[in-house]
Amino acid sequence: MKTKLCALFLCPNFNHLVSRNMSQDIHIKKGLDIKLVGAASREIAPATSPKNYRIQLEDFHGLTPKMLKKTGETVQSGEPLFCDKDRPEVVVVAPVSGLVQEIHRGERRRILSVDLLADSEQKHVKHSVVDLNTAQPEQIKALLLASGCWPLIKQRPYDVIAGVQSMPKGIFIAGLDTAPLAAELDFVLQDQVAEIQAAITALSKLTPSVHVSLPAQGSAVFSGLKDCQLHKVSGVHPAGLVGTLINRVDPINKGEVVWTIQAVDLAIIGKVMTQGIYDATRTVAFVGAGFEKNQYIALKQGASMFEALKQFGLKSGSRVINGNVLTGKKSCKEGYLGYYNTAVTAIPEGDDYEFFGWNKPITEKVSITRALTFSWLFPNKKYNLNTNTNGEHRAFVVTGHYEQVFPLDIYPMQLLKACMIKDLDEMEALGLYEVAPEDFALTEFVCISKQPHQQIIREGLDLLQKEIG
Repeated sequence: MKTKLCALFLCPNFNHLVSRNMSQDIHIKKGLDIKLVGAASREIAPATSPKNYRIQLEDFHGLTPKMLKKTGETVQSGEPLFCDKDRPEVVVVAPVSGLVQEIHRGERRRILSVDLLADSEQKHVKHSVVDLNTAQPEQIKALLLASGCWPLIKQRPYDVIAGVQSMPKGIFIAGLDTAPLAAELDFVLQDQVAEIQAAITALSKLTPSVHVSLPAQGSAVFSGLKDCQLHKVSGVHPAGLVGTLINRVDPINKGEVVWTIQAVDLAIIGKVMTQGIYDATRTVAFVGAGFEKNQYIALKQGASMFEALKQFGLKSGSRVINGNVLTGKKSCKEGYLGYYNTAVTAIPEGDDYEFFGWNKPITEKVSITRALTFSWLFPNKKYNLNTNTNGEHRAFVVTGHYEQVFPLDIYPMQLLKACMIKDLDEMEALGLYEVAPEDFALTEFVCISKQPHQQIIREGLDLLQKEIG
């Protein structure tokens, strides 16, 4: 027995053997919970379905679109709108049935977005379902591609839509979201447990292991899932990021590929597997101090947010963010829900300046330092923060703050600098294969140099993919 144990510990893949056969609890100490006022109450507001929808190409990073429909043509819900020019089998489908109203183009006729006008009565493309107990991996993959579910699957390295021919060593799904004012997954998915289980079962046929994180106290939606390994996660943000789960369970090495999927997108995949219908509906949280009311509402991917913003009472002088405050994008009153987003946030626009704001005690801002700031004394206090960066862009300053909020086994400062100087060898050696821009949202938040960390990482990933592939 002793000899066998020694041989096992000497095995170079021992960590992988452990992670694939044992579940483990994860506790994150390095990070920061940004508590904001304006969390959504656990109720879904009544809503009429918007007539206008827009699919924005910026949501599909790395995809070169080839239109399959022309302006003035009709589409059914779930019918392909465009495909990836380099991978024609990867298609993005219409979230509603209706009319292709307009195709917006930029320089060199590059497609920017596609506008749809929804029908009053919706028609759906119906796919043949498969028996999940006997289905082969090729059948599952074919259905994911034909139904338009493939863009819901991302891969690391590079944080792009998964390669069709790639074989992932694992699929990772975050069953909790610790971002500021994030939608509560147990609430928005409470009636879709069967679809989520169907999706997990289908995906488990495409990879040796499926890993799902869930809150340490358990989850009504995820605790009973089968055909996957469950990992109880506790601690501060970014405990709920899928990158944190990957790093703690089965880190990515050069030449390896993992897939990631949002928990809410499992419901879409599961419905395709069980009913053959692509249903783009998701429960979206409208949160933040910029709204009179904070509630959930059911919207489809790409839906116009205008009526919902009016319904929840968007306050004057507020910035609308498509997503959460750390990773979302600035929007407008006439904006459209992002393809992957589950929250819309509104916070005060930071267009005012404080006289000697850097040289006086601060009680209404979040800081990880103790220099004239007191947020560390009130860990449960909720703040009404605005968009002011409280400083201008300047050169990197070594403070050690990044390491306080970055739990991955990676040197964040060194990796950022390697990306900025385009040192491919250093980018590889320092772990760029393992990360996505969202993993650097907190370091960007605490950066006193006001550097755009997420943009730097995105550009580094694009360069690495272009040069190395």
